[in-house]
Amino acid sequence: MDWVERAAQLRQWTRSGTRAPHKPLLFLYALSRFQRDADDELRYSAVEEDLRGLLAEYGPGNRTTPAYPFHHLVSDGVWEVRTERGPGSPGTGVGKLRATGAAGRLTPELRNALRREPSLLGRMARVLLDLNFPPSLHAELCDAVGLELEEAETGPLTAARRPRDRRMREMVLTAYEYQCAFCGYDGRIGAVPVGLEAAHVRWWAFDGPDEVENGLCLCSLHHKLFDKGVLGLGEGHGEAHRILVSQSFVGRSAAAREHVIALAGRPLIGPQPGVRPIAAAHRSWHTSQVFHGSPRTSSSGHHGSHDRHVSRDSRDSRLLPGGRAEM
Repeated sequence: MDWVERAAQLRQWTRSGTRAPHKPLLFLYALSRFQRDADDELRYSAVEEDLRGLLAEYGPGNRTTPAYPFHHLVSDGVWEVRTERGPGSPGTGVGKLRATGAAGRLTPELRNALRREPSLLGRMARVLLDLNFPPSLHAELCDAVGLELEEAETGPLTAARRPRDRRMREMVLTAYEYQCAFCGYDGRIGAVPVGLEAAHVRWWAFDGPDEVENGLCLCSLHHKLFDKGVLGLGEGHGEAHRILVSQSFVGRSAAAREHVIALAGRPLIGPQPGVRPIAAAHRSWHTSQVFHGSPRTSSSGHHGSHDRHVSRDSRDSRLLPGGRAEM
């Protein structure tokens, strides 16, 4: 039995790229608990809040009870549930799971395989991360569930899968003239850009292509916030997308206000003339599957027109020190 392949083929509800990371999140959580105590059972009433927090933080905007993956992961052959009455899950009802003392853990066969081959845990975790979340969230997600993996274990998969285009980063950074599309940051050390990354709008794990129409040049901070659903892309005037900032984001410091909250309603910077903008289908996917909650209104209330195809000199003249756009 190939346990890595089984992790890659978890049965998830899918339709038109809809995210359903409920089972992968529970599986990662269970692997972390096995890592700490191989014989530990996860009593539903004791882990419910942990799982609810993971779903809220790393799942799509629509809320789902943690009872759903706790019951349904059994069907994938990697998880078992017992109650005070014996083997078997009482269903997806939260009340029944609590009242019957339902507890779950990895199946005996998988626990034995993990004991025989300790490196298997890291390989399974890599598959779950790679197939369900963008690389920018992997290390953070491991911390959130309590997994301790070597850096090599959270790197790209080497198994045969849809190949990635290694030119993606260079194509996207060139298209946006090595400038963060949200704040204008353009730092370099000599000739080498630092802190700039190519972000997928529609995640690669969900069939997002390695193309400029699906990419944004973002600084490290705004890339992370974009993948977390704090930031998004909205409609604009002409082809100029407006930046969305989630109402769920809370930041009281001057830095949070300047670098995040003040972005609400601002036009995207770039790409350069002749480059096709973000495809509507990819932008819509991110809005429905990643962006959290409702967008804030612009702090200035100003939504004047903006020409995204102005020259670099013209764009730069609209930026104040620190990458803040002149309003």
